[in-house]
Amino acid sequence: MSIDMISKDYPYLLTREQASSFLGVDPKSFDKYIRPHRELDRFMIGRHERYTMKSLIEFIEKHSV
Repeated sequence: MSIDMISKDYPYLLTREQASSFLGVDPKSFDKYIRPHRELDRFMIGRHERYTMKSLIEFIEKHSV
């Protein structure tokens, strides 16, 4: 399945809840294991972090074991 097909279900900039749903993890797990990494690209809107699907996929692929 391509990212274009997946992206129809999500906006371009994802909230924390949308990002965790996209990755299939609980928001608390996202906060604990993924969000703290400096290597995860994020876009700030005021004090709110937003993520793109591309940055999430790249981060997961880079840190896969």
